[in-house]
Formats: sequence, structure tokens, C-alpha cells
Amino acid sequence: MRLRATALAALLGLVLLPVALVAAPPAHAAGPAPAQPLAIGDSFVLDSEVLGEPRRINVYRPGGDRETPLPVLYMPDGGLGEDFLHIAGLVQVGAMNGTMRPVMLVGIENTERRRDLTGPTEVGKDREIAPRVGGSAAFRTFIADELMPEIERRYPVTGETAIIGESLAGLFVVESLVEAPQLFDGWIAIDPSLWWNGGRLVEVAPARLQKLAPTGGKPERLFLASSDEAGIAVPAAALARALADAPGLRVHHAPMPAEQHHTIYHPAALMALREVFAPGSGD
Repeated sequence: MRLRATALAALLGLVLLPVALVAAPPAHAAGPAPAQPLAIGDSFVLDSEVLGEPRRINVYRPGGDRETPLPVLYMPDGGLGEDFLHIAGLVQVGAMNGTMRPVMLVGIENTERRRDLTGPTEVGKDREIAPRVGGSAAFRTFIADELMPEIERRYPVTGETAIIGESLAGLFVVESLVEAPQLFDGWIAIDPSLWWNGGRLVEVAPARLQKLAPTGGKPERLFLASSDEAGIAVPAAALARALADAPGLRVHHAPMPAEQHHTIYHPAALMALREVFAPGSGD
């Protein structure tokens, strides 16, 4: 009987021992595992001779594919603490579910936002918003002559480009369309601050684009959205009407009166990306 009990105990020990080893936490797991950086793309600093300062550039490519050439969507207000992450999320989801073509997002982090995104103004009150304003021409030159070549050097791209911006960045988008209509193929201006310089941009845009807009090949695309803010919605609607017959330009005007200036960017950007980068639109 004693032998049987010993044998049974030994058998139980053999059975219980592996369970105990599995259940017991390892000695080195006493504390929490160290956190790891969460990376969704690339970030680099470009020293700009045009602007006389270094600028941080953030880049997101959906799907993790670094070999396939993609169109490029440039984005002022493109810092991690600005609008880069939520627009990158829209690009990621849209490319994944097939509601838009995959594009590479290039965000330009701000240093002096109101300097870079505004043109000259004759209105004294405009000049009160920042110590320096009216630097949009230099910022546009930085994008065209320094940033675009650097992106083309670092990444495979198709040659198709677009730009997206909201508020003062939307003003910059419209001004760039007027001043350099061949710089981009797609233009997304969300609640643009068209009140700048007494609304002068809305007045000069039709004549400038009748003269400068491309007439051959595929038309460029302007997506223009506005919120419930009358000071923006009224000139945005006037601009859309004035540009309806501009050669080589297809205008999509999206009034969004249910949105406010501080809520419109995300829902309007979703609509805009599906329009400007619609599946098959790049063929």
C-alpha cells in the first residue's frame, strides 16, 4: 500500500510539475514590458535656402509598400501636432477600402504659419494677426524648388501631385492655383480664408485662370468646401461660380452648412480625397 501511495504521489508530481511551470510567471517578467516607438511613416528635416531655416517633413505611404510609385499629396499644417495624423488616417482607410487611390502624404510642419500661408495685403487689420505676414510666394517656391525635388529623390512617385489645406492653408491653396496653376494637378481648399486682403483673390482669380489655366490633357481638379461661416461661405460660393467655366479646371463646390470652421476639416477632407483621387481617375 505504501508503495502504491508513493507511486501515486510520484505520478501526481509528474503531472502537476509541468502545470506549475506553465502557471508561474518568469522571474524576469516582474515589471511591465518596455514600450516601443510607434512609427507610421518617415520624418526628416530639409534645410531650406529659400526660407532660410530648416523645415520638418512628415511622410506617410499607405500599406507599407515602398516600391510602387504613388501620387503625392502635399499638406501645409503637416506637423504631428497639427493635421498630419488625421489626414494620414483618411488616406490609410480610403486606400484600404478602395474608396480612393493610394497616395503618399507629405506634411510640412509649421514654423511661422501666418507668414507662410498669407500673401501680401493692403488691409491693416490683416497685418495685425502676426509679426510677419505675406510670405506665401517664398513658401510656394520652397515647395516647388526644394521640397518636390527632394521627395522625388527619396521616393518612387508617379508625377501626379495635389495639395490640401484648411483655413489659411486653404487660402494658400487657392492663391497657389491662381499664381502657379501648373504646380499641382489637384487642389483641395477647405474653408479657405478668402476674406484676406479684402477678398481680392476672389476678384482676380477668374481672369487669371482664364489666361493661365492649362487647356490640354486632363483637367485639373479644385475641391472647394465651406462651413457655416458666412465670411467664408459667401466668397467660396462666388469663387466656385466664377471658376465654373475656367479652361482646364473642374470645380467641385461642397457647401457644408452643418459644419463649423473648427469641425469641417475631417469630413470635408474625406469627401475631397474620394473626389480628387477617385478610383480610376488617374488612368
